[in-house]
Amino acid sequence: MKIADLIGWFETWAPPAWQEKWDNCGWQIEPGIMADTARVLVCLTPTLAVMQEAIALQNQGTAVNLIFAHHPLIFSPLKAVIQGDAVSDMVRLSITHRIGVYSAHTNFDQVADGTADVLAQALDLQDCSPVVSTQINIGYGRVGHLPQALSLQQLLEKIQMALAPPDLVFSPAADLAQSLERVAVLGGAGAGFLEDVAKTGAQAYLTSDCKFHQFQAARDRGLILIDAGHYATERPACARLVHKFRQAGVDWVQLSDRDEDFRRFWLGAQV
Repeated sequence: MKIADLIGWFETWAPPAWQEKWDNCGWQIEPGIMADTARVLVCLTPTLAVMQEAIALQNQGTAVNLIFAHHPLIFSPLKAVIQGDAVSDMVRLSITHRIGVYSAHTNFDQVADGTADVLAQALDLQDCSPVVSTQINIGYGRVGHLPQALSLQQLLEKIQMALAPPDLVFSPAADLAQSLERVAVLGGAGAGFLEDVAKTGAQAYLTSDCKFHQFQAARDRGLILIDAGHYATERPACARLVHKFRQAGVDWVQLSDRDEDFRRFWLGAQV
């Protein structure tokens, strides 16, 4: 499959036109590779570490030519391309090694089988619908029912098993024995959707990047807020993309092993 065909297939499924006004989906860097056979490295965030991974694969004989990322590389217009600046170095390396960088962000968040659905499937949620609909049957977040009622303790254990986050933060006033049936999820920074989630009747809300007062706001609305971290809630969707690309006929595709969480939790002195 040629890169042009892959991008055409993807954009038919998750059109960049769906992106938010502040977003920057689509080509970040396209160094003249559209007619090349697609060999794709999929990642959550396009960083220098991922670019170096792609270059290392080239040196080992795998002609990687596309980094397909969830997060955009470029959010604001570049005013200069200068050595030593991370984005500038990505531009230079992309052109030098003919490795394109493409991003699918808020369009991939909304689409069926995108970040929201993958997270809902990780918890086995049933009868799901978008938290906020943007079109028929698609939108931001998902809310659904657990196959059977779980205590909060059991739900937290299920999240830990499914996503393996380095830490779970949840509403401190919550009762671990409380029975839960209806759960909402939204990968990435989803605390801004608290009001919308509260209207769905969800008892618990799994997302990430929540602030102190957002936990307070959730508590005041009778909603258990669970923060599993940005990386843990969105990385599974990247793995799903690898599977979908293989089904679509991509010759070589692999999930990056250099993706970074950017966070580490200190557990104190180990005895």
